[in-house]
Amino acid sequence: MMQEIVKDAADRMGKSIEALRQELNKIRTGKATTALLDGVKVEYYGTMTPLNQMANVSVLDAHTLSIQPWDKGTLGTVEKAILIADLGLNPSNDGNVIRVPIPALNEERRRDLVKLVKRFGEDAKIAIRNIRRDANDHLKKAEKEDHASEDARIKAEKEVQELTDQHVTQVDDMLKYKEAEIMEV
Repeated sequence: MMQEIVKDAADRMGKSIEALRQELNKIRTGKATTALLDGVKVEYYGTMTPLNQMANVSVLDAHTLSIQPWDKGTLGTVEKAILIADLGLNPSNDGNVIRVPIPALNEERRRDLVKLVKRFGEDAKIAIRNIRRDANDHLKKAEKEDHASEDARIKAEKEVQELTDQHVTQVDDMLKYKEAEIMEV
């Protein structure tokens, strides 16, 4: 029972890390990456469809993305969807391909993005600590209900704390990497 609680906590902490990774991928660093357009949805035959499911999205160079819809008739809709997504990008349509230049970030915008990254990181750490608290509560409850030993509970709480420390360190590493990437000119 105690090991199930620890395993559940580990799974949930892993999901928090994955959620942070997805949030950080959406943040623009001045370099072209297809992840910038992951959240863009295009109205395609009455259905909101993710852009990467209806077009080939690729990186042309460090500052340009290329989007080639499989249905040429959707070029205008794709272009409009990118503008509506409010990513600060201005796509240009040449009739075959949409090119999206990625503007360089100025110093003030870089600082704002770093603050945003830190906030995402703090939110992830809070989620991880909440998972630790829940796991410890469940362990105490399991000790009483299942008549498990206090030693087993203490050992499980130490495992949960180790998991928490590992995941918080992982968050810190991700933040450090993303900050360096954003501040790189």
